[in-house]
Amino acid sequence: MKQFDTIRILGIQFFNGHAKEVVNLLKRGGLLVVPAAPALITIKKDIPYYQSLLAADVVIPDSGYMALIWNLFYKQKINRISGLKFLTAFFEDKEVQKARILLVNPDQQETEINFTFLRSRGFIPSQITSYPAPLYDKKIVEDKELLKIIEDKRPGYILISVGGGIQEKLGAYLKKHLSYTPAIICTGAAIAFLTGQQAKIPDWGDKFFLGWLFRCFENPKLYIPRYFKAFNLITFMLHYGGNAPS
Repeated sequence: MKQFDTIRILGIQFFNGHAKEVVNLLKRGGLLVVPAAPALITIKKDIPYYQSLLAADVVIPDSGYMALIWNLFYKQKINRISGLKFLTAFFEDKEVQKARILLVNPDQQETEINFTFLRSRGFIPSQITSYPAPLYDKKIVEDKELLKIIEDKRPGYILISVGGGIQEKLGAYLKKHLSYTPAIICTGAAIAFLTGQQAKIPDWGDKFFLGWLFRCFENPKLYIPRYFKAFNLITFMLHYGGNAPS
């Protein structure tokens, strides 16, 4: 599937293009992941997570911090695509709106909210299947019940909205075990920005890489420590560059 421009960062082939191009690519199926800076600094220790990124067909450069570091210190420039921008383009696509879609949500409340949101965006209710995800083991992420549901419903798109570091492993697991090739989209909390469950990020805030700031204002106890740890990414990237960490 990888017939598009990429830039190799930390051994990962990041898509280098635009959101609408990603939407069109996924119409052929494949695994999409959107790694954030706090997760990227774990790839040397969390090998299953790193392997799930390598197994992906499309890796979106969502992290504004990562894109800023790369564009400051390396000659080949990368075009950042936020998970929010991708999902906005995805939900606006008329062909996608008519397709079968399966939502994997963190709980029943999110299931109902996301279902209502898709209906408001023109998706056909009878084409939507919702699945409240169980609490997965962080080391080994498997779900035979979900596999069975997907094989039965055969959705064209599977939208996984559980936590980062887990959803990518689940996506890689599904890709490996399914008998067909749907689009498996691991965008985590990005849909919550659109449904209003997380801090609303204005277009200018997303454009200038300030999504993290809005999240910190909304929930400082959760996000400030998380993003503080991500500052180490600059050292990590300057050391390894395009190479896989060893």
